[in-house]
Amino acid sequence: MIDPEEQELIRSRQRARARIMALILAALAVLFFFITIARIKGMHGA
Repeated sequence: MIDPEEQELIRSRQRARARIMALILAALAVLFFFITIARIKGMHGA
């Protein structure tokens, strides 16, 4: 059995990892959005 302190440490690491993954996912979504907008503007300009 894992003691409560160790379990809380594991949980805090999981929360930190989840936050980082959420930030990366959001950054990718924003990046794809801007790339799409740039490509659409490029098609209309040509």
